Amino acid sequence: MKPLRHAVRSLAPRILVAAALVMLSGCQGATPIKTLLDDPGGFDGKTVTIAGKVTTSVGFLGTGAYQVDDGTGKLIVVTKEGGTPREGAEVAVKGVFRSAFTFKTETAAVLMESGRTTK
Repeated sequence: MKPLRHAVRSLAPRILVAAALVMLSGCQGATPIKTLLDDPGGFDGKTVTIAGKVTTSVGFLGTGAYQVDDGTGKLIVVTKEGGTPREGAEVAVKGVFRSAFTFKTETAAVLMESGRTTK
């Protein structure tokens, strides 16, 4: 019985470290929002991942929209299911980037959410 307890005790820290690494790797591969907004035509219709903090969130009956700020820019994310995350939540979002228009130095765009991880 003691060897089993010892094995469980020695595995527990390793499992925690592995879980932490998986959670931290969720943001790897995220495209900076500034990059998307600087070249909206180059990303229009493409699937991208962004990561950042939710600054505004509005939901109704499982759908809604929320704004993500990654420190380089802000982008509205539209969700059709699963509700919206709370303001202040750290998220990684995958979706299709849609550029609505660019006027002078301003670009209006949204990300149509297909998947989300909340930290």
